[in-house]
Amino acid sequence: MQGISSKDGEIKQAIIIRTDLEMGKGKMVAQGAHASLMSYFKAEQQDKTIAKEWLESGEKKIVLKVNDEESLIKLFKAFEFRKIPCALVTDAGLTEIPPGSKTALGVGPWKSNEIDFITSKMKLL
Repeated sequence: MQGISSKDGEIKQAIIIRTDLEMGKGKMVAQGAHASLMSYFKAEQQDKTIAKEWLESGEKKIVLKVNDEESLIKLFKAFEFRKIPCALVTDAGLTEIPPGSKTALGVGPWKSNEIDFITSKMKLL
C-alpha cells in the first residue's frame, strides 16, 4: 500500500473503551495503552509511512466510549472491513474483570476522515 501523508489529511489514532465494565481508572488507562500499542504495530505493518508521520507529528489521539462488548466488536469489524488497522484488546482476567472480556479497541494511526466516518456519532470518554 502506498504511504498516506498529511497532505492527504490529518492522521490520528482512536482508542475506544468499554464503560459498562466499570474498570478502575488505572485499569482503563492500561487497557487504552494496550489498544494504542497493538493498533500502532498493525498500522506500521500496513503502512510504515503513515505510522512514521504520526509519530513525528505529535501522535494525535482521541478516546471514545462504548457501553457494551457487542458495540465494541461491531466497531472492530467495521474498521477491519474498511481495511483500517485496528486491534481489539481481550483481558486476561487477572485483576478486575472476567477473563476473555473485550475491553478496548485501538484504531490507527490512520487518516482522520476515514476513522471519523465510523466514529463521528460517538462520545468522548
